[in-house]
Amino acid sequence: MSPPQAQGSVDAPLDQPAPVTAGDIVAVLETARTRTLAICDQHTEADQRAQHSPLMSPMVWDLAHIGNYEELWLLRELDGRAPVDPTLDDLYNAFEHPRWERPSLPILGPDEARAYDASVRAAVLDLLATVDLDTPPTGPDDRRGRLLHQGFVYGMVAQHEHQHCETLLATVQLMGPNAVPPPGTTPAPRPAATAGTGAAPTDDATADLVRHDGGRVVIGTDEGWAYDNERPPHVVELAPYALGRDPVTNRQWRAFVEDGGYDDERLWTDAGWAWRREAGLEAPQFWSRAGAGAWSVERFGRRLDLDALADEPVQHVCCHEADAFCRWSGTRLPTELEWEAAARWDPAKGRARCYPWGDDAPTAAHANLGQRHDGPAAVGSFPAGASPLGVRGLIGDVWEWTASTFTPHPGYVTFPYAEYSEVFFGDEYRVLRGGSWAADPVAVRGAFRNWDYPIRRQIFCGLRVARDA
Repeated sequence: MSPPQAQGSVDAPLDQPAPVTAGDIVAVLETARTRTLAICDQHTEADQRAQHSPLMSPMVWDLAHIGNYEELWLLRELDGRAPVDPTLDDLYNAFEHPRWERPSLPILGPDEARAYDASVRAAVLDLLATVDLDTPPTGPDDRRGRLLHQGFVYGMVAQHEHQHCETLLATVQLMGPNAVPPPGTTPAPRPAATAGTGAAPTDDATADLVRHDGGRVVIGTDEGWAYDNERPPHVVELAPYALGRDPVTNRQWRAFVEDGGYDDERLWTDAGWAWRREAGLEAPQFWSRAGAGAWSVERFGRRLDLDALADEPVQHVCCHEADAFCRWSGTRLPTELEWEAAARWDPAKGRARCYPWGDDAPTAAHANLGQRHDGPAAVGSFPAGASPLGVRGLIGDVWEWTASTFTPHPGYVTFPYAEYSEVFFGDEYRVLRGGSWAADPVAVRGAFRNWDYPIRRQIFCGLRVARDA
């Protein structure tokens, strides 16, 4: 289903979304669960129990954590029920147990986790048949009414599960030669990267920049299923800037590597250079030299020739690497406000949209989302998804690093719990925008904000360049 529509101008009335029904919610929850089980079912019990990287949980931890989160919010929060098993809350509390510690915990095995998830889901569906999704909350203190209205809390749970599916795929990618492609996927499209512009593929990331005039734009949303950190809509003033029409490609990144970008300390921040030396960074994660001037990329257990992927957005680069690339190319990372203005603001109509192409939910023509493919598509593959200014690929393919740290919007109010957003606000984290090929459409919006440490690159992350205009 499509979640409720986004707000446009701050002064404009909200579009009236179609009512969310119990049937809609069942479909969203079942889609997420089918995806979760399909990913896990590809792997042996031993692989599901194993920790394939200290950065990631065992797959079975994610599997039962999904059920525990659903139990907490859709049974205990909504109906006041007693815990199914009080010990599970501690085992599956991500704040109590860092990922490297989780294999040593007495977590549920694959069969036990599936049985637990199934029992929770059965109770959730029974309760869903009795709740009121239509009555607006009586006010900001009506917590239950706010959780239920238009299915907000169910949307939150579905988005949470899809986010863990993306995490599971990152875990699978880290399995090396034992990895298998995600279930149901096909290779991503690789058409000519020139669709709609007449420009030939180039090593120069600055060859095709799109000007944004800046000015007053609306940032943030009151969309029904948006998280608290995306709220509220507010007006900001931006200086003119230019943004890459497309994300940075493998072709362009290889030019940076071959020009010695990883060896030139002048291109790196102090923190970035220290991390580059400590981690021994020489290229994006999963790249390997395959002879003189040749590279290959490991993708879900297969070794692919980089030349065949040259016009895909680069992925698996950390924010420090992205920043160094921008310095090398004479550009910078966009701020998240610049990114969102390019992705949502319609200058002709003077309003914010939900997506670059409008308010309609994403389809296969708009963006590479939803694990349809096993990686990014060549830039230019989805012209229908372009913004009013002609910026492409803002949604899907790769998460895009920005220059911004993760801070609250003006007027931010925590809801429904501080551990989703509030506890992460600060200078430790950099914001990523746009979603990846592994992100589900229900969990991606033009206003959606992701964040991570600037050293992380196991996630499906890339970048887009910007420049002052």
